[in-house]
Amino acid sequence: MLPSSRSRSQPRAGMDYLDTRRKRHFAGKIFTAAFLTVVCIFILKHSPGFSGTSVFSHHEQGVTHVLVTGGAGYIGSHASLRLLKDSYRVTIVDNLSRGNIGAIKILQELFPEPGRLQFIFADLGDAKVVDQIFAQNAFDAVMHFAAVAYVGESTLEPLRYYHNITANTLIILEAMAKHRVKTLIYSSTCATYGEPEKMPITEKTPQNPINPYGKAKKMAEDMILDFSKNANMAVMILRYFNVIGSDPEGRLGEAPRPELREHGRISGACFDAARGIISGLKVKGTDYPTQDGTCVRDYIDVTDLVDAHVKALDNARPKNVGIYNVGTGKGRSVKEFVEACKKATGVDIKVDYLERRPGDYAEVYSDPSKIYQELNWTAKYTNLEESLKVAWKWQKSHRNGYGTSSS
Repeated sequence: MLPSSRSRSQPRAGMDYLDTRRKRHFAGKIFTAAFLTVVCIFILKHSPGFSGTSVFSHHEQGVTHVLVTGGAGYIGSHASLRLLKDSYRVTIVDNLSRGNIGAIKILQELFPEPGRLQFIFADLGDAKVVDQIFAQNAFDAVMHFAAVAYVGESTLEPLRYYHNITANTLIILEAMAKHRVKTLIYSSTCATYGEPEKMPITEKTPQNPINPYGKAKKMAEDMILDFSKNANMAVMILRYFNVIGSDPEGRLGEAPRPELREHGRISGACFDAARGIISGLKVKGTDYPTQDGTCVRDYIDVTDLVDAHVKALDNARPKNVGIYNVGTGKGRSVKEFVEACKKATGVDIKVDYLERRPGDYAEVYSDPSKIYQELNWTAKYTNLEESLKVAWKWQKSHRNGYGTSSS
């Protein structure tokens, strides 16, 4: 027996009803999503931290827009702070492989006004992304800090260093050429000199680097110099020595990733030992031909270093290349440094003396007379113990770097 027409029509009517209800529900979802999108855009555009492309994408008279590569790192973040304090417009590009998002957040909190600071998460090894960043922003100058920077690590992973330092600098230069950005302040290193026969090191000292880090930086320098010859560029190359210290007002500090501590600066190792994070300090090499057998280095405070960068930027001129050593002009041995660190922290740090680290050199200190004569720059924070005290204060209140603060 066939079903009645009524019974056949009921399922169809039910389906029609469900379809209508689904369509209305779907339409409601679209409307809600669109409404929320509009609200989010409105909130973003009216929030203090929002930086519209209209501000950063065009040149503004009286405002210098500086691209700071590696601006989330130790030196780059301090340089960004100084530039912002001096009313520069700053764009930071960093992939956070070595930098800290916490440093970016501090800078954003300090300078929330629209058009002051923007952060772009990007890898400088991606040429298409770098080109896009330059296309969307009107840069007046570039401060190129971004680089892996550990001598010991460079001997273990040389190709990484050539790629990260040399190849990435080439990508930056290509983008600058294409988008007609004419001013470059390049962060280089005394490691390009290697182990000179004479001290102190001047800018005319032959460059004979002995580790991949120094070699990669020298290759980058050579590219910059070759490119600048026919590019009407203003170029400043700063070769600096061992950086210590932190922001005197305690806003920024040095916070390397835990897995990189063994390759890091001696100041970081001293502080880790003083806080009990590691059992003691390992001094690598006691048989160097120096007064006490340990390496001699020129320690430059980060505040002085960023001041040199700003002076270099202020004095950069088209068709001109300036190459400068940035140091105190005075060498201190590792043993001297350790004693200063003990006094700065008030902790009797245990010290173990080990064999030399591959790629290290015995004695390096600068002759900074050229940068004084031409840029009127000289190091002011030259008391080793005082610089370490300032850095130690930040370290004590940021035991886990930017992740925690007890201040």
